[in-house]
Amino acid sequence: MVFFLKNEMSAGFQKLLLGFASGVMIAASIWSLLIPSIDQVEKAGGIAWMPASVGFMIGIAFLLLLDSLIPHLHQDAEEAEGLPVKIQKNTMLFLAVTIHNIPEGMAVGVVFAGMLSGDTDISVAAAFALAVGIAIQNFPEGAIVSMPMRSQGHSCTKAFLYGAGSGVVEPVAAFLTVALTGIMVPILPYLLAFAAGAMIYVVVEELIPELQSGGHSNIGIIGVAVGFVLMMILDVALG
Repeated sequence: MVFFLKNEMSAGFQKLLLGFASGVMIAASIWSLLIPSIDQVEKAGGIAWMPASVGFMIGIAFLLLLDSLIPHLHQDAEEAEGLPVKIQKNTMLFLAVTIHNIPEGMAVGVVFAGMLSGDTDISVAAAFALAVGIAIQNFPEGAIVSMPMRSQGHSCTKAFLYGAGSGVVEPVAAFLTVALTGIMVPILPYLLAFAAGAMIYVVVEELIPELQSGGHSNIGIIGVAVGFVLMMILDVALG
């Protein structure tokens, strides 16, 4: 977007994209992560809700810890979060999106690890459906980092690199997770729920508050609905 738009995105369009990303992440957490976690344990004859509950809470706690330690700044926020350090605002925004991209990469990696193991009901289509859904919602996340930099006068290349760089942690987290498939499979139900908890944390802690700030919140809700339904269709139809 930085190569085609000179000014920052309109507030309404930003709300729409944020809502869309929220909807995708909520639906992915349910259909691609929590339900497979519960189904796998139920099939094995265990307590179906236990791994999903424990993994989900650990995922929430993990993102809460990252938010408490790593210095970052949310969009339109006045005060930074995390440990106090003196770094530029753009860098703080970059770190905020980067932190929240970690669970998305882990979610894709965990699902592919389950698919590759052959010990789960996760199909190739279901794994790719999650990957496609996460990729689609990465569009607004990258724009949130790069477009403000472009409107502040930074070059297109620099703004692009910041936006793309914030997402680099996703494939890294995914590949690391897949590489540890042998270790992951025995605790896969916990890891699926862990990724779900981490993504829900991002939605509740960052995306939803930004949707409600200022005007155009109704547009954001439409985005949530569209993103949720699209991700649900991808997972159900392809899974």
